[in-house]
Amino acid sequence: MAPMEKREVTRAWEALTPPLTEWIVDAVSSMGFQKMTPVQANAIPLFMGNKDVVVEAVTGSGKTLAFLIPVIEKLLRVSEPIKKNHIGAIIISPTRELAKQIHDVLLSLLGFHAPSAAALKPPDETLDADGQPVKVEKFSSKVPKIIPQLLLGGDKTVAQDLSLYLKTSPNVIIATPGRLQEILSSRHVHCPQSSFEVLVLDEADRLLDLGFKDELQQILQRLPKQRRTGLFSASMSEAVEQLVRVGLRNPVRIHVKVKGDQRTPVSLQLSYLVTPPTHKLPALLSLLSSLNPQKSIIFVSTGAGVDYFQHILRLLLPDFSIMPLHGKYPAKARQKNYTQFVESASPAILLTTELAARGLDVAAVDLIVQLDPPTDPKDFLHRCGRTGRAGRKGLAVIMLTPGKEEGYIQFLKVRNTPVTPLITPAISVTDDQAKGTKNAIRKLVLEDKALHDLAQRAFPSWVQAYSKHHTSSIFCVADLQWDQLGHAWGLLKLPSMPELKKWDGDRNLGQEIDFENYTYKDKQREKHRLEEMEAKKNGEVKEGRPKKKYEKEEKSVAWSLKKDGRQVRDVRREKKAARREVDKVKKMTPTELEEKRKLDAMIAQVRAKEKKSADDEFEGFSD
Repeated sequence: MAPMEKREVTRAWEALTPPLTEWIVDAVSSMGFQKMTPVQANAIPLFMGNKDVVVEAVTGSGKTLAFLIPVIEKLLRVSEPIKKNHIGAIIISPTRELAKQIHDVLLSLLGFHAPSAAALKPPDETLDADGQPVKVEKFSSKVPKIIPQLLLGGDKTVAQDLSLYLKTSPNVIIATPGRLQEILSSRHVHCPQSSFEVLVLDEADRLLDLGFKDELQQILQRLPKQRRTGLFSASMSEAVEQLVRVGLRNPVRIHVKVKGDQRTPVSLQLSYLVTPPTHKLPALLSLLSSLNPQKSIIFVSTGAGVDYFQHILRLLLPDFSIMPLHGKYPAKARQKNYTQFVESASPAILLTTELAARGLDVAAVDLIVQLDPPTDPKDFLHRCGRTGRAGRKGLAVIMLTPGKEEGYIQFLKVRNTPVTPLITPAISVTDDQAKGTKNAIRKLVLEDKALHDLAQRAFPSWVQAYSKHHTSSIFCVADLQWDQLGHAWGLLKLPSMPELKKWDGDRNLGQEIDFENYTYKDKQREKHRLEEMEAKKNGEVKEGRPKKKYEKEEKSVAWSLKKDGRQVRDVRREKKAARREVDKVKKMTPTELEEKRKLDAMIAQVRAKEKKSADDEFEGFSD
């Protein structure tokens, strides 16, 4: 950064009242934030001035720094250092990916604060290449430092997180609601009035959409009422307003707009492409080959769709790395795929669901493609906001089919989100190209029955998602063209679905497939398939398909029998859970076993106290 630019940056950040400390100014300047955004200029002074704030602003407007900087400043300006095992600030995020992103930004900032940086330095970094100690500057325990901890369910057990908490004594917690609630229930974790300063709810509407209402209520009950609370989101809803009324005290509302009443950054171009179902994938290929983006995000409706289309896109786009991501992946797989996408040096595509629609800030995302429109209209902007961030140009394209779906364009316009036809690059797909893509997909699917099974699960899940669109007058299942959709997906046949009961078309889609000799690539699955076929031939297995969930039983079952059945299932669940716990314990190291023993002891103490409280409950006056 040139000297003149640095001075301009410094003046911009120092213009805040109350002023920021010098090292924070240097940090944000060195990290490349050349000027404050309107969100930062409005929210930071209020938050530092002991006001609760409700911030609504477009995606990519700098909300993360708008709450991280006040959190840092408030904790470093306390009159006395925060005591051991006491928390000074909590930041709650709806997803693990967003929580980790916030944690990484905070660590980047703290790298410029010498006392915090020294306290956070890993032990192995205090030795040189020869294993000799490196002189590390030491600071008095009375010098304020910020020690953050990231709490995510799935990566570690509660005992492991609690052990790290007791070892490092963090004063800032960044967490998803479920794991945070579990940690706060420990008697070793303290949030007293004397220490706790700030609570931040990031992407608050998404927190509620994902069903964290009960967890948030319990978390709020454990925190002191005299605190500063910041609620940040790109959109507000009635549920969020209820949260504001319950969790904030006379908040100052900040609603930052851009030109006119537009709800997106000016650097973000919103476009649409109207194309038949069979032309969608060829149009996607044409778009990617024309733009050659470094990073792209493709949104589909369901996780099952991600599982299926990741194989299709790897076939059709050999020059791109395809990283699948949805909420049902194990935590480690989610983290691995997301990290690979972020760090990829070659052209990469993140194929995902609504999971990645909020808050994620990935550098060099040039293109967003929505193969499926979002079920909830407000998620349209959140999806688009993954590109065109911090002044960088970005293109977001939504694909719609001819007919009623074109009404979505006018619907978005009414919501102050105008989209324009995609003119550059010009996308044109011929019927021959569409046929070639269909044949290529079917050839791939025929090579492995596992892909056919994925497609037979993914397509019904897509139909169910389509039926749940909030704008059902625009996205109507009755108007779907089943044969075209089947060809577009490369299906070998249409699955059995209630939506197809009145459809009299060809469910085999013109295909003649010998399913009896249709094999799996995986040898174990193929062996199992052959064993099942042999068993059927020998009459060991009842002929006929199993009933689907939506099909009614032929005979009604007595309520008492249903109740007995539920009790049996509950017992089975408990036994399975006990077996899983035993297996988990067998795999634990001695250190992990000791941590579990301590945690079990703590839980037993809490339960004993609860039982004692229940036993002492007032039952009325004696006669």
